[in-house]
Amino acid sequence: MFELPEVEIVRRELDRDLPSRRIKTVDAASMKVLGRYKNRKAFTSQLLDAKIVSVGRRGLYLLIGLDNGSTLVINLGASGVLRRNANRDAVESATEVTITFTQHGQLRLLDPDGTAEVFVAETDELDTAVAAFALYGPDPLDEPISWTTFGRTLLSRPGKLKSLLTDDTFIVGIGDLYADEILFDAGLRYDRASDTLSSQEIRRLHRAVVGKLHDAIRYRGTSLPDRPFVDPAGEEGGFAEHLEVWGRHGDRSSRSRLPIQRVKFGGAWTYFCETQV
Repeated sequence: MFELPEVEIVRRELDRDLPSRRIKTVDAASMKVLGRYKNRKAFTSQLLDAKIVSVGRRGLYLLIGLDNGSTLVINLGASGVLRRNANRDAVESATEVTITFTQHGQLRLLDPDGTAEVFVAETDELDTAVAAFALYGPDPLDEPISWTTFGRTLLSRPGKLKSLLTDDTFIVGIGDLYADEILFDAGLRYDRASDTLSSQEIRRLHRAVVGKLHDAIRYRGTSLPDRPFVDPAGEEGGFAEHLEVWGRHGDRSSRSRLPIQRVKFGGAWTYFCETQV
């Protein structure tokens, strides 16, 4: 799945571009991303002639606010891509939804693997429409969290550090990739028990969470061969060049010059350096 930095990059780009655009037509190529609907017209008819007033985000969900009191909800999943296009641009085969504006082109959702989801909900009923919202933990890109609050929560929830970091009820939107990078930066092992951390280690972990997520945004997200990411302009993210451990098993660690290790943890590969404790 895409993680918090990638979804936030998309949100920021769309928020600079979409508000005040009015929707002229909507086309859905199939039912692949419309699992909540019985047919395509039930979805497309909800958007016609609506004006976009805002672009927000909750966790990994993009929320495009409309002037009719509803919200277009988009979850990119692991393969969804939102692209801004001119009307005349060739339509790629993976295009699932095309929204044409009265002026300034289109917004297209491409999803080759069918992992994305799109639907429209009443704005004041979003918590009902997406039950996970009520369970979300803090969002470090949306609202700063102090290291003391972070520490209290950490110590109150005994568990292995990577399991906590990738738990949306602890911190929303962090997956395997950024969890490994955060733990390397903090010098902590993936299987370290959370309630054994010292105050200094809690500070380091808190700083790593905030720092790595903001660094990823600065470099426009992470695009990898098996996890391609492009922004709405079609530009790839550049943070892959700055990854310290993810996908680099066998390479020399920048911290110790020893080979980076990987193990299966929670059903997925985890990358780490022997200096992490």
